[in-house]
Amino acid sequence: MFFRRHIVITLLLLLSVGHGLAQRAFLAGEILHYALYYNWKFVWVRAGSATMSITRTTYDTIPALRTRLLMRGSSEADNYFVLRDTLTSIVQASNLRPLAYNKHDVEGTSYRLRQVTYSYPSPNSCRAFQRYTHKDGRVTQKDETRSTQIHDMLSIMLHARNYNTKDWKPGRRITFQMTDGNGVSTQTLIYRGKEKVKIKGTTASYRCLKLSFVEKNEKGKEEEVVTFFVTDDSNHLPVRLDMYLRFGSAKAFLMGYRGIKNPMQAKLK
Repeated sequence: MFFRRHIVITLLLLLSVGHGLAQRAFLAGEILHYALYYNWKFVWVRAGSATMSITRTTYDTIPALRTRLLMRGSSEADNYFVLRDTLTSIVQASNLRPLAYNKHDVEGTSYRLRQVTYSYPSPNSCRAFQRYTHKDGRVTQKDETRSTQIHDMLSIMLHARNYNTKDWKPGRRITFQMTDGNGVSTQTLIYRGKEKVKIKGTTASYRCLKLSFVEKNEKGKEEEVVTFFVTDDSNHLPVRLDMYLRFGSAKAFLMGYRGIKNPMQAKLK
């Protein structure tokens, strides 16, 4: 699907820059709603929706938080391509350390499943056992250990939302380790500065931090994959995502929220 890979990465990489943790930015019970749009022949078309929620749970007797992202194509989009993706990440409630992750992809007539189980062989290492069910039914496994924390697409979001952004400067970069369920890779994020953002189809606008997720192409040159905007307040909610795709572009807009921990101070109107 045109925006599946990239919206997931961005909803899930937010704010992974900076050093020094601020007060926790969220509570169990938070729910965020997004509208997804695709640019088709210079026209922006409503293509689906996404919902992200945080709830309390228990994992092997450990108090934990479950984050779930549900992505659904619109009825109009279903005429061309069926999208039903579900991502779930479980982290330890006390320190947000990842415990488990899975991602179910239904795209058209194909189905994929990615599963990750984390363990900690030593205080300074993280092990990710990954099991990937391909669309043809094949199952491959990878068992990787790093001397730093490994995150998945949702656990990095929870962790990074707690950073203190007060002293950020444009151009700041950070790299981190992330698994997509089929291998661990190094990712890069760049802080671009501040910007006012209006939400498509509404009168709402927000004061935001602007960030870029970049990847290197075959020639080794960095290319922008996603530009995203998060509220410049203690919530750090993602309000707009701009995704640059091979055959067009897509956007996601925050349409509603409830259960946020802190007062919404970045909303302008």
